[in-house]
Amino acid sequence: KQRKRHFQAPSHVRRTIMSSPLSKEMRQKYNVRSMPIRKDDEVQVVRGHYKAQQVGKVVQCYRKKFVVYIERIQREKANGATVYVGIHPSKVVIVKPKLDKDRKLILERRAMSRKSGADKGAKYDESQME
Repeated sequence: KQRKRHFQAPSHVRRTIMSSPLSKEMRQKYNVRSMPIRKDDEVQVVRGHYKAQQVGKVVQCYRKKFVVYIERIQREKANGATVYVGIHPSKVVIVKPKLDKDRKLILERRAMSRKSGADKGAKYDESQME
């Protein structure tokens, strides 16, 4: 049932499924671990044949196939044409997100909930016990 739901998911659900982790620096900066990937994010591939240190821009998010196409990651077909290689968003890290008004709000909201969750399990000390 889970596989069925995954592969029949509508586009707005696929957006959240196609989330990528943020790089270590971005994680420190925004206090957010991952977020849905979008077109002009700068990413770095961390798994598979194309893993490298170079950073590329996301050219297209192909939600129907659950892949993203990245700037310099292409291969040559038998007839000589170059095509982008699809890479799953979980196998890349976002190095520099494209920030607009809505994306900033998402980051702030997720950082807030993370902060409130951090002091949830904290034990009380004597001064708070009255």
